[in-house]
Amino acid sequence: MMKHKTHYFCQECGSISQKWLGKCPGCQSWNSFVKETIFEEGKGQVPIGEKEFRKSTLLKEVSIEDYKRKETGIKELDRVLGGGIVKGSLSLISGDPGIGKSTLLIQVASTLGTNEKVLYISGEESLRQIKMRAERLGLEGKQLYLLAENNMMGILESIKTIDPNYIIVDSIQTVYMEDMSGAPGSVGQVRESTLALMKVAKGQGRTVFVVGHVTKSGNIAGPKVLEHMVDTVLYLEGDKDYFYRLIRSGKNRFGSTDEIGVFEMSKEGLREIANPSQYFLSDGTAPVPGSVIVPILEGTRALLVELQALTTETSFAVPRRLATGLDTNRVLLLTAVLEKKIRFAMGKNDIYFNVVGGLKVDDRGLDLGICIALISSLYNVPIHKDTLLVGEVGLTGEVRGVYQLEKRIQEGEKLGFEKIIVPKNNKIKKNTYGIDVIPVETIQEAVSLFFKREK
Repeated sequence: MMKHKTHYFCQECGSISQKWLGKCPGCQSWNSFVKETIFEEGKGQVPIGEKEFRKSTLLKEVSIEDYKRKETGIKELDRVLGGGIVKGSLSLISGDPGIGKSTLLIQVASTLGTNEKVLYISGEESLRQIKMRAERLGLEGKQLYLLAENNMMGILESIKTIDPNYIIVDSIQTVYMEDMSGAPGSVGQVRESTLALMKVAKGQGRTVFVVGHVTKSGNIAGPKVLEHMVDTVLYLEGDKDYFYRLIRSGKNRFGSTDEIGVFEMSKEGLREIANPSQYFLSDGTAPVPGSVIVPILEGTRALLVELQALTTETSFAVPRRLATGLDTNRVLLLTAVLEKKIRFAMGKNDIYFNVVGGLKVDDRGLDLGICIALISSLYNVPIHKDTLLVGEVGLTGEVRGVYQLEKRIQEGEKLGFEKIIVPKNNKIKKNTYGIDVIPVETIQEAVSLFFKREK
């Protein structure tokens, strides 16, 4: 009879306890311990590939010629990956259900499958369903192999038989090791299945993509160790009410984590957006009160977004403050700065903010735009559409410098804007650009450019 023992495993940090604990002593998470049964040593373990993989090697003798990047054929994805995928890498892509993870990966598989072998493994769909999606998207892939399998041993056998260069597993939560207890998706099964795929990637030099489910709170389902084991963690984001999708990198051992890729969901699949700034700006040309255009920075890419503010007389004892796409606490802070420095009473007004297009923005350079949009809505005075605003606003009312201002100015110039209000301490040469650069030092100075009443 096979021997086994039971312990409890924290899904957040990986701490192990012999008994169930309500609070993890390692990461302080509540209700994160789950039961796990471990069978005798050696069962459920996948042997590592090459013997030389375990030998130590001098740094100067390590060859990286085989680890050149391969472009996926999708430029926005290549941008986020750091220029393409690296041979022998293990990447995790996650996102909400229906956001387009499988669609993106079948597009990647089809492109790579033109000249090299690709094995697409699905634990959630039948081969017919995958084939129907590929036909709907107009994809072929001459060397794209499909496999509907949940058993990791069956997957490893198919890898050995087909000998693919690229492997895609959709999803890791549906795969199981037959010698381990627990249902697919349990902590032990996810950890050991990922370990098996990691050994395939590192030991055999195959590039592996795995899809990961997310929880209700938006975190990747399964143990936290899953994110530590992979080389790259990608997040596919977007609002289902809009057609755009963003792909970000939360971890990347082969490149920067600052880049984003922008796609549009269409009947042909995920289509790259060549000019995201135009996509996020509204089509209306007439200036309206409460609307301003702000250049933000997403990674190393400058984007222009439209920010809208609305103020109305409140019917509540405590005025409402709501923001969509922005940090509500930041709006509250800037409202307090305006009340103190501009003598601008908002105690009887509700305040609403929205970033057009459903984009979520976390850039302090948006502060100046928030302040001007708020006053514009309150006084019912529109800001002309040819003007951009950028700058961080401090508690004393100073307009502070922002990162990569040159890129923001160049993006506005490229799209035909005529002037931009910027922080004075960024020290930009005004005659360098084909756009009128207006530096300001304080919020009072910025307000005086648009409104007659300064106090």
